[in-house]
Amino acid sequence: MRKRNNSLIVEHDTTVTTLQKDSVHLAPSLKHSHKAATSKGSDNNLDIDEKTGMRTGHWRHSWLYRIKKLAVWLLAVYICIPFIVKMCPGIQAKLVFLNFVRLPYFIDLKRPQDQGLNHTWNFYLKPEETITIGAWHTVPASLWKEAQGKDQMWYEGTLALGLPIILYFHGNAGTRGGDHRVQLYKVLSAQDYHVVAFDYRGWGDSEGTPSESGMTTDAVYTYKWLKARSGKSSVYIWGHSLGTGVATNVVRHLSVKDTPPDALILESPFTNIREEAKSHPFSLVYRYLPGFDWFFLDPITESGIIFPSDENVQHITCPLLILHAEDDAVIPFHLGRKLFDIASSKSNRKVQFVSFHKDLGYRHKYIYKSPQLPHILRKFLSDPNMHQ
Repeated sequence: MRKRNNSLIVEHDTTVTTLQKDSVHLAPSLKHSHKAATSKGSDNNLDIDEKTGMRTGHWRHSWLYRIKKLAVWLLAVYICIPFIVKMCPGIQAKLVFLNFVRLPYFIDLKRPQDQGLNHTWNFYLKPEETITIGAWHTVPASLWKEAQGKDQMWYEGTLALGLPIILYFHGNAGTRGGDHRVQLYKVLSAQDYHVVAFDYRGWGDSEGTPSESGMTTDAVYTYKWLKARSGKSSVYIWGHSLGTGVATNVVRHLSVKDTPPDALILESPFTNIREEAKSHPFSLVYRYLPGFDWFFLDPITESGIIFPSDENVQHITCPLLILHAEDDAVIPFHLGRKLFDIASSKSNRKVQFVSFHKDLGYRHKYIYKSPQLPHILRKFLSDPNMHQ
């Protein structure tokens, strides 16, 4: 047994030595084998990297499969979305309101001073027994020092001092504490306007569920609350984006009752919600497909969302100022211009359209940055012929 084991060991050692000695003679054979393997790999779409010796064909095939699979999934989603929207109209309502997007997320609406508004009072109103809505009142900058440490009674008392008041209706998404909204309050306050802004039901810290009728109810109630405290001070209504639809609803209602505001200002307005939805960039991938109206626009109408500003402006009796940026991608410039053309067809009140060149970059929500804005407002609101 011992001899047998030794012979095995010697045989093994000899094999190793032989491989080392004969490596030169085997090289051509190995090269031939490599070529054969490469040739076989080519037949199977498997390439061998010359540096690493790794097969790359399988990797390429795997990624191609994943891309195809992703494309199939995207196509399936693209096809399913119109049917889901049609069967669940509530989805469209949520996309119109976007009240669940509460940017910025981490601000305390009870503390407007955290947003640099340390001459602002936070308070709450009850347009209906079961609904409470949150609001801010920013006093004119000339009252800034006196406002420090004052309570709500003092703030309400300042409304009747004769300085003009702007009731602001914000657009969808966010809250009354949104940054571009806060910046506008500061600009208006610096021009000695009071600014009262609130969150519709379902927005911010306001209770309830959003709807066009509910938003209009909240806005009318807030306006009447304000008028009851404004004395002889002028009261203007300012709507932005979706808030322009609320504003025209409110002012039409007030005009019919012969109690319109002193003026209406519409920033980035649209004609009606169907035309706006069709013009919105989100609708681009479906806009030109057959059945677009039936799939996407009819569910909005079925949810009771209309915002017919094009009809409303024909019944509004107060002066109207429209502001729109040419580079607005959310509500295209041509919708604001179309609304102006409809409104100006009535000659019994002043209607003015102010456009902002696309090179200024004001887009949908930065018109407040215009150094010309204070002058535009003063000129329009102080015009002695404004009501003619």
